[in-house]
Amino acid sequence: MHATVIATKLLSTLLLLPTNLILLCIAGLLLRRTHPRVGMAVSLASLLLLAVFSSKAGALLLVTPLEQRAPPMAAGAADGAQAIVILGGGRLGNAPEYDGDDTPNYWTLARLRYGAKIQRQTGLPILVSGGKPDGSTVTEAAVMANSLRDDFATPVRWLEGASDDTRQNAKFSAEMLRLANVKEIILVTDAVHMQRARLLFAQTGLRVVAAPTVERLTLLSFLPSGEGMRRSGYALHEWLGLLW
Repeated sequence: MHATVIATKLLSTLLLLPTNLILLCIAGLLLRRTHPRVGMAVSLASLLLLAVFSSKAGALLLVTPLEQRAPPMAAGAADGAQAIVILGGGRLGNAPEYDGDDTPNYWTLARLRYGAKIQRQTGLPILVSGGKPDGSTVTEAAVMANSLRDDFATPVRWLEGASDDTRQNAKFSAEMLRLANVKEIILVTDAVHMQRARLLFAQTGLRVVAAPTVERLTLLSFLPSGEGMRRSGYALHEWLGLLW
């Protein structure tokens, strides 16, 4: 694993949920020694925020503004596209049910499934993008290509396996596509990630048609859960990425 990736992960842990609210709660407890009321208010506020953002419904406070910027792909929007680019969203390492091979995690699978659907509708070639920032021996692009082939009977033309983050996804993918004279792409990632990904791909000179995947709520979404925390943390990660 690269040193820059490790440093970024450590910094992200401090800035993102739930660590940032845990640290805020600790700060409130320390403040109670000198400023009891302020310290109590800070601690209670951090716990309340933790409870809110632990639900999928609470996560909407961070997620909805991002998803509204990435509406579903409209019919005919991709008529000029020349390729489909699917971005990796993580993997499950050493999966025993797959004989110890790596397999896409559930969020990457959603992107792959939608990308395969678009490929069947358009016949366009697919590029998958994802390296091995976690130090794995196999690139995420290779894991994604295997899944598209084995699970969705969908071919992949290009594998971009050198990238460690979204900026490199865009840079290295654009370099490969430029050699094939591709100027317009359909970009597949989830709606929360799409705003930042689309901006970075557009900066390479590619014309981008957004094809986001979107999750929806149920009544159970108002209960605290690990998935609610994940969505809140993911959305906060994207807001910080846009600010950066």
